[in-house]
Amino acid sequence: MVDFTEDELEEIIFSIVAYAGEAKGCAHQALAFAEEGKFEEAEECMKECDAAVLKAHHVQTDMIQKEAGGQKIPLSIVFVHAQDHLMTALSERELIKKMIKLNKRLFALESK
Repeated sequence: MVDFTEDELEEIIFSIVAYAGEAKGCAHQALAFAEEGKFEEAEECMKECDAAVLKAHHVQTDMIQKEAGGQKIPLSIVFVHAQDHLMTALSERELIKKMIKLNKRLFALESK
Protein backbone atom coordinates (compact mmCIF):
# COMPACT_ATOMS: atom_id res chain seq x y z
CA MET A 1 0.00 0.00 0.00
CA VAL A 2 1.38 3.29 -1.13
CA ASP A 3 1.41 6.12 1.35
CA PHE A 4 0.32 9.56 0.29
CA THR A 5 2.89 12.03 -0.93
CA GLU A 6 3.02 15.28 0.98
CA ASP A 7 1.51 17.11 -2.02
CA GLU A 8 -1.36 14.61 -2.33
CA LEU A 9 -2.18 14.86 1.35
CA GLU A 10 -2.01 18.64 1.24
CA GLU A 11 -4.43 18.70 -1.70
CA ILE A 12 -6.85 16.44 0.17
CA ILE A 13 -6.64 18.50 3.35
CA PHE A 14 -7.20 21.80 1.63
CA SER A 15 -10.10 20.44 -0.41
CA ILE A 16 -11.86 19.56 2.87
CA VAL A 17 -11.12 23.05 4.21
CA ALA A 18 -12.35 24.68 0.99
CA TYR A 19 -15.58 22.66 0.81
CA ALA A 20 -16.28 23.25 4.51
CA GLY A 21 -15.65 26.97 4.06
CA GLU A 22 -17.96 27.06 1.07
CA ALA A 23 -20.65 25.27 3.08
CA LYS A 24 -20.36 27.69 5.99
CA GLY A 25 -20.46 30.69 3.68
CA CYS A 26 -23.58 29.41 1.94
CA ALA A 27 -25.30 28.65 5.23
CA HIS A 28 -24.59 32.11 6.60
CA GLN A 29 -25.79 33.70 3.35
CA ALA A 30 -28.97 31.63 3.66
CA LEU A 31 -29.51 32.95 7.17
CA ALA A 32 -29.00 36.53 5.96
CA PHE A 33 -31.65 35.97 3.28
CA ALA A 34 -34.02 34.44 5.83
CA GLU A 35 -33.59 37.42 8.14
CA GLU A 36 -34.81 39.58 5.23
CA GLY A 37 -37.75 37.26 4.53
CA LYS A 38 -36.20 35.98 1.29
CA PHE A 39 -36.91 32.32 1.97
CA GLU A 40 -36.61 31.02 -1.60
CA GLU A 41 -33.11 32.51 -1.83
CA ALA A 42 -32.31 31.04 1.59
CA GLU A 43 -33.41 27.61 0.40
CA GLU A 44 -31.17 27.86 -2.68
CA CYS A 45 -28.20 28.79 -0.50
CA MET A 46 -28.89 25.84 1.77
CA LYS A 47 -28.93 23.54 -1.27
CA GLU A 48 -25.48 24.91 -2.18
CA CYS A 49 -24.39 24.37 1.41
CA ASP A 50 -25.56 20.75 1.31
CA ALA A 51 -23.72 20.17 -1.98
CA ALA A 52 -20.46 21.53 -0.53
CA VAL A 53 -20.86 19.39 2.60
CA LEU A 54 -21.43 16.34 0.41
CA LYS A 55 -18.22 17.02 -1.52
CA ALA A 56 -16.25 17.34 1.72
CA HIS A 57 -17.89 14.20 3.05
CA HIS A 58 -16.87 12.26 -0.08
CA VAL A 59 -13.23 13.30 0.41
CA GLN A 60 -13.38 12.38 4.08
CA THR A 61 -15.07 9.02 3.38
CA ASP A 62 -12.45 8.17 0.78
CA MET A 63 -9.73 8.76 3.37
CA ILE A 64 -11.54 6.63 5.95
CA GLN A 65 -11.96 3.79 3.47
CA LYS A 66 -8.30 3.92 2.51
CA GLU A 67 -7.22 3.80 6.14
CA ALA A 68 -9.66 0.96 6.85
CA GLY A 69 -8.10 -0.86 3.90
CA GLY A 70 -4.68 -0.66 5.50
CA GLN A 71 -3.25 2.44 3.86
CA LYS A 72 -1.33 4.58 6.31
CA ILE A 73 -2.77 8.09 6.59
CA PRO A 74 -0.32 10.53 8.15
CA LEU A 75 -1.82 12.60 10.92
CA SER A 76 -1.00 16.29 11.02
CA ILE A 77 -2.30 19.32 12.84
CA VAL A 78 -3.45 20.72 9.49
CA PHE A 79 -5.46 17.55 8.82
CA VAL A 80 -7.06 17.82 12.27
CA HIS A 81 -7.77 21.48 11.48
CA ALA A 82 -9.53 20.44 8.25
CA GLN A 83 -11.70 17.98 10.16
CA ASP A 84 -12.50 20.73 12.66
CA HIS A 85 -13.64 22.99 9.80
CA LEU A 86 -15.90 20.24 8.48
CA MET A 87 -17.42 19.53 11.89
CA THR A 88 -18.06 23.24 12.40
CA ALA A 89 -19.71 23.50 8.99
CA LEU A 90 -21.98 20.56 9.81
CA SER A 91 -22.91 22.01 13.18
CA GLU A 92 -23.54 25.50 11.82
CA ARG A 93 -25.61 24.09 8.96
CA GLU A 94 -27.96 22.33 11.36
CA LEU A 95 -28.27 25.35 13.64
CA ILE A 96 -28.90 27.69 10.70
CA LYS A 97 -31.62 25.37 9.35
CA LYS A 98 -33.41 25.80 12.69
CA MET A 99 -32.85 29.55 12.63
CA ILE A 100 -34.36 29.78 9.15
CA LYS A 101 -37.45 27.91 10.38
CA LEU A 102 -37.71 30.35 13.28
CA ASN A 103 -37.45 33.28 10.88
CA LYS A 104 -40.26 31.81 8.77
CA ARG A 105 -42.45 31.56 11.87
CA LEU A 106 -41.55 35.09 12.91
CA PHE A 107 -42.37 36.53 9.48
CA ALA A 108 -45.68 34.60 9.44
CA LEU A 109 -46.62 35.90 12.89
CA GLU A 110 -45.66 39.47 12.01
CA SER A 111 -47.71 39.40 8.83
CA LYS A 112 -50.93 38.63 10.76
